[in-house]
Amino acid sequence: MKYAKEYNVAVVGATGNAGMKTLQILAERNFPIANIVAIASEKSVGKEVSYKNKSLRVQRFSDVDFSTMHLAFFCAGGAFSRKYADTVTEKGCVIIDKSSHFRLNPKVPLVVPEINAKVLRKGAPLGIISTPNCVAVPLSMTLKALAEIAPLKRAVVSTYQSVSGAGKKAVDELYDQSRSIISAAAPNIHVFSKQIAYNVIPAVGDILSAGISEEEEKISFEVCKILKSDIRVAVTCVRVPVFIGHCMSVACEFSKPITEENVYDVFENFDGILTIDRREESGAFATPVDVQNEDAVFVSRIRKDLTVKNGLMYWIASDNVRKGAALNSVQIAEEMIREDPTLSTFKRQKQNNGSQ
Repeated sequence: MKYAKEYNVAVVGATGNAGMKTLQILAERNFPIANIVAIASEKSVGKEVSYKNKSLRVQRFSDVDFSTMHLAFFCAGGAFSRKYADTVTEKGCVIIDKSSHFRLNPKVPLVVPEINAKVLRKGAPLGIISTPNCVAVPLSMTLKALAEIAPLKRAVVSTYQSVSGAGKKAVDELYDQSRSIISAAAPNIHVFSKQIAYNVIPAVGDILSAGISEEEEKISFEVCKILKSDIRVAVTCVRVPVFIGHCMSVACEFSKPITEENVYDVFENFDGILTIDRREESGAFATPVDVQNEDAVFVSRIRKDLTVKNGLMYWIASDNVRKGAALNSVQIAEEMIREDPTLSTFKRQKQNNGSQ
């Protein structure tokens, strides 16, 4: 697609998994960029990251004049977003934030473009648009498709989340532990509460007083906000020794009977979903290896849940760094400039200064 305008763009957290993937996808999709700036922590200043056929020298946040920037992709975590979002939006730069900090704020749109791009027409009072949790994105897409058949009453979800969801240090820890165990050395544990190599950990994030984890709570609340639904979502999050790719087992219940034919139809006709589900073929289902560097959300193992009335079960696999994070944020930016090429609709409203 051709664009009439080009934009000055900053990627904050450019040396992390999500930041590097954002740079890659901006290049792949030929996002209309006049000037791009890579920003990271003090220890990364001066390093180089790739964008198209050139290298960008990493700058420190305090050295960038955000009054000259149109868009900033925040990929540096919730603490950073909480501390510095005002600094950026007050300069007239619009933030697309990957962290969890603003997602449930009623003044901040939480967007999966295939589902609710229309919410961008109302603008962004705080100058911030959030991209959801990397599990909430694919899960919401499948639930939105299924809601076309009949109202959903409940979904029970078990996740199998790769270590990349916890950042580059987590990827390094899995690699180092795997190598240590193979060589009969004791694995070092820093990022996770237990050894992750050759293991699974049934908790992602801190466990809250009710016994659910922070990640489980985020997913449940975010899905309801994205879908504008009161569907009950019960989630168990598990960290698995996989580098990239989040998977989910989903069991959902409808308010009236459905057919498998209806399910296949809505999945196959939903933008961004790809079904791989040929029961007669061994291995005709999606795994983390299959979905790496893929844009689509893959759905497999579709079948009736015979233990409940009007029940359905299925399997989801997606690249959490790509569609779960970077791709979704770039798609949001594309929708924004289609909606308002000046981006003025999305700039922070003056009357809301200091009201975050």
